[in-house]
Amino acid sequence: MFAVIKTGGKQYRVVPDDVLEVGKIEGEVGSIIQLNEVLVLGGDTPVLGVPTVAGASVAVEVLDHKRGPKVIAFKKRRRKNSRRKRGYRDEITVLRISEILTDGAKPTKGPRPKREKVAKEATTEEAAA
Repeated sequence: MFAVIKTGGKQYRVVPDDVLEVGKIEGEVGSIIQLNEVLVLGGDTPVLGVPTVAGASVAVEVLDHKRGPKVIAFKKRRRKNSRRKRGYRDEITVLRISEILTDGAKPTKGPRPKREKVAKEATTEEAAA
């Protein structure tokens, strides 16, 4: 099953366990939020929304908040000694799609536990050398 969602003025085709970067969304890292603007529900019998599918939503887990690549807007007017350089970086939220919900259902899955980094243990052979 897939869904087409709309967030930040853009549309995304998503399936469960997809990871995508969207414009900034409010929510703490590790929390589950619901996106309610579902335009299409796909599968065996696709459902098209007019403009959205009633009762459908997508549960997502917020993985990270970060900034996008640097974008430079440079304008020059030749022979006028006139230049302007401006730059910016978009605020981005990284999301993982946890499940696609229909009929006003609530999310059943919670956030995934974080992986802990395993520190290398010095073996007795390495310590002896």
